[in-house]
Amino acid sequence: MTGTKMFNVVLIEPEIPPNTGNVGRLCLATKSTLHLVKPFGFSLDDRELKRAGLDYWEDVDLRTWDSLDDLRRANPSARYFFLTTKTERAYYDVQFEPGDFLVFGRETKGLPESLLNENIDNCLTIPMHGTRSLNLATAVAIVLFEAVRQQR
Repeated sequence: MTGTKMFNVVLIEPEIPPNTGNVGRLCLATKSTLHLVKPFGFSLDDRELKRAGLDYWEDVDLRTWDSLDDLRRANPSARYFFLTTKTERAYYDVQFEPGDFLVFGRETKGLPESLLNENIDNCLTIPMHGTRSLNLATAVAIVLFEAVRQQR
């Protein structure tokens, strides 16, 4: 990987501090930026968040946003991909580019239907059998590391 930032991971209204801490570590390990969209289900000073991020949390390139619209207005020319179980297009069927935004929803509800409908051509899924969904940090790892792998 080069010295520049690779990808952008967006968590919409994250609810579980250890998931967000683990995603922060994934972002640090891949030179990616973590974007958190409010409201959060915890404080950024949460002990469990920092415990999951270990002593790396302070090194994570973290940005917080009041809304997804604010984030998109600040990054208007970027490509956004929305991860959901409600589509057939697999994440590995996309050619990711550095700077892409990988958008993940709340642990309990995923992304809003209206957002998915507005961005139907950019919805991606992780094909799976025998379960409705994966842990958020696991899902981020799968997609983020595929995006990084493609940059070899």
